Amino acid sequence: MMPSFYDEGMLVAVLTTQPLDRALDYKAPEGGCHLGAFVEVPLGPRKVLGVVWRPGKGDYDYAKVRSVLRVLDAAPMRDEMRAFLEKAAAYTLTPMPAMLRLATRAPGLGDPPSMRKVYRRGPDEPDRMTDARRRVLDFLSEYGDLSFTLKELAELSGVTSSVIKGLVKQGAVAEEDSPRDLPFPPMDPSRPGKALTEDQARAAGHIAQAVQSGAYGTTLLRGVTGSGKTEVYLEAVAACLKAGRQALVLLPEIALTAEFLKRVEERFGARPAEWHSGATMTERRRIWKMVGQGQAQLVIGARSALFLPYQNLGLIVVDEEHDTSYKQEDGVLYNARDMAVLRASMLGAQVVLASATPSLESWANAESGKYTRLDLEARFGPAVMPTMRTIDMRAEKLQSNRWVSEELKRAVEARLEAGEQAMLFLNRRGYAPITLCRACGHQVGCDQCDARMVEHRFLKRLMCHQCGETKPMPTVCPSCEAEDRMAPVGPGVERLGEEAVELFPDARVAVLSSDMYGSARALKAEIEQIAEGGADVIIGTQLVAKGHNFPNLTLVGVIDADLGLQGSDLRAAERTFQLMRQVAGRAGRAEKPGTAMLQTYQPEHPVIRAILAGDEEGFWRAEAAQREAAGVPPYGRMAGIILSGPDVAQVFDAANALARNAGALQRVGAQVFGPAPAPIARIRGRHRVRLLVKAGKGVALQGAIAQWVGQLRLKGDLRLAVDIDPQSFY
Repeated sequence: MMPSFYDEGMLVAVLTTQPLDRALDYKAPEGGCHLGAFVEVPLGPRKVLGVVWRPGKGDYDYAKVRSVLRVLDAAPMRDEMRAFLEKAAAYTLTPMPAMLRLATRAPGLGDPPSMRKVYRRGPDEPDRMTDARRRVLDFLSEYGDLSFTLKELAELSGVTSSVIKGLVKQGAVAEEDSPRDLPFPPMDPSRPGKALTEDQARAAGHIAQAVQSGAYGTTLLRGVTGSGKTEVYLEAVAACLKAGRQALVLLPEIALTAEFLKRVEERFGARPAEWHSGATMTERRRIWKMVGQGQAQLVIGARSALFLPYQNLGLIVVDEEHDTSYKQEDGVLYNARDMAVLRASMLGAQVVLASATPSLESWANAESGKYTRLDLEARFGPAVMPTMRTIDMRAEKLQSNRWVSEELKRAVEARLEAGEQAMLFLNRRGYAPITLCRACGHQVGCDQCDARMVEHRFLKRLMCHQCGETKPMPTVCPSCEAEDRMAPVGPGVERLGEEAVELFPDARVAVLSSDMYGSARALKAEIEQIAEGGADVIIGTQLVAKGHNFPNLTLVGVIDADLGLQGSDLRAAERTFQLMRQVAGRAGRAEKPGTAMLQTYQPEHPVIRAILAGDEEGFWRAEAAQREAAGVPPYGRMAGIILSGPDVAQVFDAANALARNAGALQRVGAQVFGPAPAPIARIRGRHRVRLLVKAGKGVALQGAIAQWVGQLRLKGDLRLAVDIDPQSFY
């Protein structure tokens, strides 16, 4: 049994967030320290953050062992959290320091509680307005009544601190003293929720009972779009709070949270803690500390909220569980949905996976009895499911620079005349996906990556969607030097927006794409405005397919329903099916019935037919049979290995050496495919080579892979990443 407290001078092993291969021995400080304590320790000339992980090994001269500098003012990391990080690291083959970094993503954890000056919008106007002053006031009004430290406000609004101090003197900005870390207002789970239908009440009762049992279980809550899944799982949250435990709701997109937070506040009478990339550093520190002290009952967050130090977590809801943004694709490669199930199973907590179009993995787990499945078949209230139909583009005579068919144009006009909203959906950001020279055919690529650059007309630049590199639109061809022959090819949402303005001159057209807004909050505000009727025609990427409620939207036109059906991705059919059903689900969510029209060149394609027929179970069964026959997930195991480096020959040599020495994998019956250049073979100047490992469902793959890649000595700038259960294959 490990001691839970270490007296001064006892040896403790401290795991730091630094990239080391093990925990290091230190002497416990004056006053001793608990197991799991957050501490500051000396490492070379620096002071670094660490956690007391276990007793020290003592395999080093005691006289030379340095002491822990101080114990931080934070609740020690709980045993279950340390165990969860170790299991997650073993599953994803991630070094422990990287896992610890995920669990300590809040600055100033060790700072003592103190008062600090914060700044918010004041009652007065300044005597004269300058550009810098306007930036500060616009920023503060955009964030409502949130307050910021002087440093945060200066950085976020791009001004010096003297500008803010000048506004304080004028009364336009208020300066206040505030305690650093306040508890979150208490939630009231006994407040009445919305009246539930019989279907909803049955599902809510089932999940609430499971939560009250205090045992682990996972429920797949499948409900058609608009069937009230949110109301059902909010009842589960209420049951969890009544039982005195904390709840976490994961959402795939930060832009979703505005409407959702309103519903939570109405239901429980207080705002929950919000954890996502838009939260300020001050707010992150407060949430991290309050979650650890049990002073934040409900957290709404992005995937990294899973690694907060909950004191007593009883429920995790993964909303839109099929969404690909739950998979982190850089740094630590993990799937938040799978990690939620792992964490809950170690805590005796319940998981609710909610989706209108579940992932095949979750569907298969429900089929095999591992998960409970609950279905909501009817839309809530008077709303009914939209009518779905295709437009066969082979019969349409469109000009080469047009993307909206005549049939879809007429349908939009009819909606506009009736005073309703229409949406045109295209899952491509930017203006045009390719810019080519009409003289020599040269396509403009990124200098750092093997990706074509996408024109963003509102920025007046070309942008690489892999590395973010931008450059001005060329007027001269970089290859043949012909002047004024560069032409955009194919549509992006910005170009579709231009076409919509021409086709519907009297309509208010809004283009919704994640890269067109400077901040997540600006995007949220735009979505709220559109939902309240601020636009007639909405042009959007997959961002709009996710959970937004536009009450007056009755028509959805999908410009290119075939877009996701190309490519070698084993999940292409599944993703197209999910996306089309989700987009169509935006239509007719209130009293007015909706229609979804899919422009396609392949109306006979089995995926398109399954979407039209609404035969979800038929689609899943056929897709499952195909995957099972091929022995691929969820009926087999896969892992991707990506080697990258600036020297292509060195990268290939290393990949070939791995492929030749695959004995560790062959012993467990796993196969290796490759090496081959990754589909995007260069990103940020680094050449990328992929190997794919495939094995049977019951194979202990991680141990074999660790042994296999462990034999490779990475020299120079060569890097290796292991992706267990890859979601994308780029």
